[in-house]
Amino acid sequence: MKFIVAPEIFEKLPNMYDGVVVAQGIDNRQKYSEIDKMLEKYEQLAQQNFAGVNVKERPEIIPYREAFRQLGINPNKYPCSVEALFKRLSKGKELPHINPLVDLNNAVSLKYTLPMGTHNLDNASTDIMMRLAQPETDEFIPLGKGKDDVEIPDESEVVYAVGNEVRTRRWTWRQSDKGKITPDTTSVFFPIDGFIDVNKDAVDRAVADLSAQLEELFNVKIQSGIVDQAHQSFAWK
Repeated sequence: MKFIVAPEIFEKLPNMYDGVVVAQGIDNRQKYSEIDKMLEKYEQLAQQNFAGVNVKERPEIIPYREAFRQLGINPNKYPCSVEALFKRLSKGKELPHINPLVDLNNAVSLKYTLPMGTHNLDNASTDIMMRLAQPETDEFIPLGKGKDDVEIPDESEVVYAVGNEVRTRRWTWRQSDKGKITPDTTSVFFPIDGFIDVNKDAVDRAVADLSAQLEELFNVKIQSGIVDQAHQSFAWK
């Protein structure tokens, strides 16, 4: 299976730099106190560092807002996932503990100030692609919804997709019900979105950190890599 970024995405964002981590054989039903402590630690740091701050004006967030505009996405209406996390925490709110994989994802996202996703691979029958939407065939089911609530993505909207199932709308804005991580999930794909000239080192560190945490806590082997303009896909066994 592969993660593939379509060439037209690099035409719009030539400096895009995506970390990829894939874990298989996960037991996501166990209790991992280490993950709870990690998430709480970086929640508290974010609440301190972003208290009273206009999150969208932070230097770590501005590049994503600019990239959203380059992709034709209004960042005020559809904020990047990491911006949404820090906005919530800047107001003194806490993040819900959902399940170990999602909580670990959020902890690493907060630690490195990077947008990260979690995609269930158990129900992915073909490659995952970041590409432009195809409204005539693509479908998106919002979190917590069913087939009666299908949304059709906009023309040329940037999406993560498995076949014609849109897993994330508007690049890193909102994830689908189809791709969500559940307690029964055993295989997961984590994309970590960044830019070569902005936060390449942070992406590399996040990939290494997440991989180490998954190997140590879940006792599984990890496959990881990078996708950029020179390497537009990453394959795993």
